[in-house]
Amino acid sequence: MDLYEYQAKELFLKHDVPTTPGEVCTTPEAAEAIATRIGKPVVVKAQVKVGGRGKAGGVKLAEDPAEAKARATDILGLDIKGHTVHRVLVAQASDISEEYYVSFMLDRANRCFLAMASVEGGVEIEEVAANNPDALAMIRVDALEGCTEAKAREIVAAAKFDAKIADQVVNVLMKLWTVLVKEDATLVEVNPLVLTPEGQILALDGKVTIDDNAAYRLESYEGMVDREGTDPIELRAKEFDLNYVKLTGDVGIIGNGAGLVMSTLDVVAYAGEEFGGMKPANFLDIGGGASATVMANGLDIVLNDPEVQAVFVNVFGGITSCDAVANGVIQALELLEKQGTPATKPIVCRIDGNNAIEGRRILTDANHPLIEIVDTMDDAARRVAELAAARKAGK
Repeated sequence: MDLYEYQAKELFLKHDVPTTPGEVCTTPEAAEAIATRIGKPVVVKAQVKVGGRGKAGGVKLAEDPAEAKARATDILGLDIKGHTVHRVLVAQASDISEEYYVSFMLDRANRCFLAMASVEGGVEIEEVAANNPDALAMIRVDALEGCTEAKAREIVAAAKFDAKIADQVVNVLMKLWTVLVKEDATLVEVNPLVLTPEGQILALDGKVTIDDNAAYRLESYEGMVDREGTDPIELRAKEFDLNYVKLTGDVGIIGNGAGLVMSTLDVVAYAGEEFGGMKPANFLDIGGGASATVMANGLDIVLNDPEVQAVFVNVFGGITSCDAVANGVIQALELLEKQGTPATKPIVCRIDGNNAIEGRRILTDANHPLIEIVDTMDDAARRVAELAAARKAGK
């Protein structure tokens, strides 16, 4: 889970990373009040999870509270690369002598952590890597050893930080490593890390990515979830512990196993070209050992997506028994009926593998008008694309 800047800076303060004071708000009036409390010039910064905020007009200086209110009025509601600004961070402004870059990230390919540092901060780090690769130090950090003082000094030396500020940067690196470990992060980045005219090192901006797999042991995790910026269907799927991703298409997809679901997306997209460009509307993996209840929850989620015109249930029974899948499909339809929101979208089922004959018998005996059983994945993909196109045209 990517955090907003204000959330990242809250974690910095929690672990004593030097940064500037500030608060987040959602109204111009609140921005004015925060600036009044700070009592110094402030910077008003759009809180969106994309880069380039400054170039898009999402970062403004304000000399006094009245100007902070005006700048917040300008920024709130702004569209930045497709992201609407719902909140702003009002933080104490800081004079800057120099800008640097530091980060720790999980390097999955090499099964270690990677520290990156540069004395050329304040711009996209990709630009530094492309235009002046020698200015970007990349140092491997052993997960068990961590960022010790010796390792931090190795990073500082490799990045060629001035000796006058080396101790401060070492201190910041060690504290950022603490953020990474204590908050179960896969990325902790500061850009820019700045040197003030008074000689102080400050983390002016922060970017942190939390490992979702660690949510169960992080008390603060739920409070950091971005509910405004997350599709409501994805939020509901998360409540059911379903592995769901919303896409822009017309055919709902349910399968068991990530590989099978990915293949299904491809097959449906290919088949959909024949019927006006029908595309998958989601990725939903109910898992290898899914029960009838999980299947029912998954179908409930997909059927309630207004963009979905037809659903493709593609299951190869292994750990998951096909009769459980079939019962889950029937249960979901019965549940929707009881809730007063009966399903109206066609469902194409292709089930094979463990207990497939019994699963098909259950669906056949149910004789539900919305359910069709198709033997092969290719034929099922073509049929569901055809049904989705017909239903969409009939609207």
